[in-house]
Amino acid sequence: MTTYTAPIKDMQFALRELAGLADIARLPGYEEATGDLVDSVLDGAAKFAGEVWGPLNASGDAEGLKWHDGEVTTPSGFIDAYRQFVESGWNGLRFPAEFGGQGLPKLVDTAVMEMWNASNMAFSMAPLLTQGAIEAVLLRGSDAQKQTYLHKMVSGEWTGTMNLTEPQAGSDLGLLRAKAVPEGDHYRIYGQKIFISFGEHDLTDNIVHLVLARTPGAPEGVKGISLFVVPKFVVNDDGTLGERNDVRCASIEHKLGIHASPTAVLAFGDGPGAIGYLLGEENRGLETMFIMMNEARFGVGVQGLAVADRAYQHALAYAKDRVQGKDATAPKAPSVPIIRHPDVRRMLMSMKSRVEAMRALAYVVAAMIDQAHRHPDAGERAQAQTGVDLLIPILKGWCTETGIEVASTGIQIHGGNGFIEETGAAQHLRDARITAIYEGTTGIQANDLVGRKLLREGGRSMHALIAQIDALGETLAGAGTPDLRAIGARLREGSQAMSDAVDWILATGASDLNAVLSGAVPFLHLCGVVCGGWQMARAASVAQRKLEAGHGDRAFYKAKIATARFYADQDLTRARGLADATIHAAASTMALAEDDF
Repeated sequence: MTTYTAPIKDMQFALRELAGLADIARLPGYEEATGDLVDSVLDGAAKFAGEVWGPLNASGDAEGLKWHDGEVTTPSGFIDAYRQFVESGWNGLRFPAEFGGQGLPKLVDTAVMEMWNASNMAFSMAPLLTQGAIEAVLLRGSDAQKQTYLHKMVSGEWTGTMNLTEPQAGSDLGLLRAKAVPEGDHYRIYGQKIFISFGEHDLTDNIVHLVLARTPGAPEGVKGISLFVVPKFVVNDDGTLGERNDVRCASIEHKLGIHASPTAVLAFGDGPGAIGYLLGEENRGLETMFIMMNEARFGVGVQGLAVADRAYQHALAYAKDRVQGKDATAPKAPSVPIIRHPDVRRMLMSMKSRVEAMRALAYVVAAMIDQAHRHPDAGERAQAQTGVDLLIPILKGWCTETGIEVASTGIQIHGGNGFIEETGAAQHLRDARITAIYEGTTGIQANDLVGRKLLREGGRSMHALIAQIDALGETLAGAGTPDLRAIGARLREGSQAMSDAVDWILATGASDLNAVLSGAVPFLHLCGVVCGGWQMARAASVAQRKLEAGHGDRAFYKAKIATARFYADQDLTRARGLADATIHAAASTMALAEDDF
């Protein structure tokens, strides 16, 4: 069983050279995010992730959770580890100082969040959901609500949840039945919610649930949904905890993975009704919940990256240690570590290159989020937000699906031992599998990408992105080194494939939406592969400049170029096939009758 070691050097490279940390540190309010401070934060987080949360990953998976009479007990060591997390101030890294946070950029927090998820994905669900709830209260809560809840949530002393799903209403939130009945300055909430991550636990003394429900006479469908703050314990005027609210954990789910993350069934209003407080405006709850959901979708994309990196580290250590088989060029010599075998090296490079591509794209999107929130120029903020809106479904869908592929490859490298739980390789695949499902399946992300982000605006932002990618490809295609020229050529092929798919979607969407939706997932994968190649091409270009200038770690920069070249040759070459799958998917999908399946 390997321990987790944060890839600090690659994180620093992605932060500085690709995401533009120096530019982010010039934004209003982020001036203290100097290189030295960020390095210190990364070093501290790496130590905490490796020494405190990481060792609990396998034991938490094996021990799991205990539910009894509405109470949930987390695995051994979790309470103390979470206490250390809160005392160290990690939960409030990017939140305002007025509520006890440290006010650092989203970009820096993203690197740290990667560490939490890579070291212990199940444990990381608690802060991930809490941070989404904090965002919703920050942007839509009243001053009184902010003062009541944010100090404790930012510190991590209280956790937060998002309560959307009901037994009859999965992704179709228009079918929600939970109701909210007005009563003085609050409401009484009645209904059941399922799949609520960290909906009940013993890590904190209060949990702040954000719950979607309908008020009397609300319009049907999604236009009649409101959002409510429903604390596990009602908070008194002086900030102390009062009576236990009428919300009960009816059970927790037994899942394929993330065994240490309690996924709860919550019952609201079995008695007098759970006390809830309207967050934002009535009947605009879904709009507010999307604040949390977008935050969570970005976070889940980072989870895909993180679990892939953990699987890669695990497989690399095993490949260096496992002695089996002869070197094909020296059959009479002693057996060698399996990392010497060409196919194992190919698999390891496929894992490494995809992890680095995902990391680069995630950090670049995080920097865009910072620009969208803090840039002094309104036009720049709007442009950054357009990029965020376009890229988040790609990041969520592609990174999670790729994380699953990488974790599966890790098992393959282990051979038969990978299929045995004791080696730990299987846990990464089991944990990764949920990421492509929760916070919107890959199909939902793809439909959002082609529907809201492409067809609705006539492809303007997508065409601008493709032009940016193609321009880099053209520049590199004329570069002075064979590797950069090859990367540039592959990138241009990818951008052309992406452009062809976009043109087809725009031409077809108005007359045959089902045809477009049939190819939406291949299109999302196409966008992910090409956007990952775009960032790897940028990385290779930076690395080449560093080598020519004689700056920094030459071995690191050479490896970066080699990894980018591998990605270009192995992944960007898939772009044309994904474009063809996008365009032709309907021919073999929509033509079938239900009885043909």
